[in-house]
Amino acid sequence: MQNSTMYSVVGSKLYEERFERFSIGQAGTLMAVRPALGGVSTRTCKMLEISRGGAAFMVNTTIGLPQHYYLTIVGTKRRIGCAEIFRSDHRIQVHFIKPIDEEFLHEIVRYEFFTGNNLKKH
Repeated sequence: MQNSTMYSVVGSKLYEERFERFSIGQAGTLMAVRPALGGVSTRTCKMLEISRGGAAFMVNTTIGLPQHYYLTIVGTKRRIGCAEIFRSDHRIQVHFIKPIDEEFLHEIVRYEFFTGNNLKKH
């Protein structure tokens, strides 16, 4: 019996390289193209972590969510291509198709710092 999950068996330096991760709490949007180019679906997510090479976030539901999509983080204008590597309940972890540059990563982290989205309220 064949495994229905499809993952690349080709090695990639991007997927093996480790990047410094930052905890963030911004909202984001996932945009995916439906099968047979049947339109676009979007859903919101809550960011948990980000690095130059990937991210982790939570979604309300994973039903119908494919394994490849675009991520846009509130406070930014870029779409980041994502390939899912882990899914458990509502938590998802992805590798970026192309690493984001340091300047863009720091823009995201600075936005988090100045808005205080990730500060714990006591």
